[in-house]
Amino acid sequence: MPADLSLLQQRHSVPSRQLGEPAPDEATLQTLLEAAIRVPDHGKLVPFRLIRLQGTAKLAFGERLATIAIRNNPDLSDAKLEKERLRYTFAPLVIAVIVALQADSKVPEIEQKLCAGNVAYNILLGAYALGYGAQWLTGWAAYDREVAGILGLTDNEHVVGFVHLGTPQIEVPDRDRPALADVISTWAP
Repeated sequence: MPADLSLLQQRHSVPSRQLGEPAPDEATLQTLLEAAIRVPDHGKLVPFRLIRLQGTAKLAFGERLATIAIRNNPDLSDAKLEKERLRYTFAPLVIAVIVALQADSKVPEIEQKLCAGNVAYNILLGAYALGYGAQWLTGWAAYDREVAGILGLTDNEHVVGFVHLGTPQIEVPDRDRPALADVISTWAP
């Protein structure tokens, strides 16, 4: 009989707009993040790091991003402008997951990126296991070098995602998932 896989079968993202207080407390967050960084890591490079955005710092970060968005697109609609201004105001905690690419390594960049991506996913899984909600978001800010500068990233570092964490404020229905038969095949020579 297979082990219980209910965590994987039931995990879902909670929209960041539906995440409120409380975030995990300090001890819980430390335990969550210590578990999250236990990922496959070819070459033991540790090609990732985490940046915590919380409280007034999180709000200031969001305001800076809104300013950049407006400057980059002066014709931004009122609705999109409001979305930019509010993006970091909902979830009480955001963890920016950063990949630190080591170009001189024999480990291909894709494996380093996947390693960092696994950290982000482990945060999602861990948050769900602990009764919290989480959503992994990217958006334009994850790919913008000016935003990278605000975060203090070096040229070899990039945002993998912003993981928003908090307590779900609503019951989130599961979304449609692909049927296994639609995504699996068997290779034969």
